[in-house]
Amino acid sequence: MSISPEIVQIANIQIEVVRKDIKNMHLAVYPPHGRVRLAVPQKTNEEVLRLFAISKLGWIKKNVKNFQEQARETKRDYVSGESHYFQGRRYILEVKEQEGYSKIDLKGAKRIVLQVPKNATVDDKAKIIKEWYRKQLKLQIPPLLEKWEKVIGVKADDWGVKQMKTKWGACNTDAKRIWLNLELAKKPLICLEYILVHELVHLHERSHNDRFITLMNKFMPKWRLHRDELNSLPIVHNDWGY
Repeated sequence: MSISPEIVQIANIQIEVVRKDIKNMHLAVYPPHGRVRLAVPQKTNEEVLRLFAISKLGWIKKNVKNFQEQARETKRDYVSGESHYFQGRRYILEVKEQEGYSKIDLKGAKRIVLQVPKNATVDDKAKIIKEWYRKQLKLQIPPLLEKWEKVIGVKADDWGVKQMKTKWGACNTDAKRIWLNLELAKKPLICLEYILVHELVHLHERSHNDRFITLMNKFMPKWRLHRDELNSLPIVHNDWGY
């Protein structure tokens, strides 16, 4: 039986409270819509956590507002002339209908050429582009992973790419497995690196606590700039899914 999360209401903002085996309280606001989460030590009194949240209310409202106002991509119809993004660059889609197998080619720094059969549907074209993004991201990750594993002094036993609706990345610290959001294929390379570093640091420290922040500052001093850049870029129109 699932247990409903503990919720506190501060002003007009709902805050999800998670009780964990930690020493300090940690507040976070998550994309894409500004979900607010407060991690607290197991036996924290509700009045104490409410006072803490109230003291951070200005920061919470600012970050929730930023996520709610973040630009969304318009719905894609996969027709010639549409804008599509790859590694932080804007490309114009050119659709060619002809016999044979489907494929995608980059033409210089401005065009993505999608070749499909004449009877290809919007869903068919979406799937082809999605799998192309997956392939490209999987080519990007290994050299970056090797680079940052050496810097951070950890080793991921496994990694993968999947669609995630509320996270850019995830780390299973027990299995030492890292997952990266497929949408990162559209973002600048430094944004992918930031998420990779974030998840690798979790192999040193599970929680987003002071030690985690110290390690992030050590290994990637400008990580906050990269985080802010990533969170300022347009996200897919239907909450990161296809």
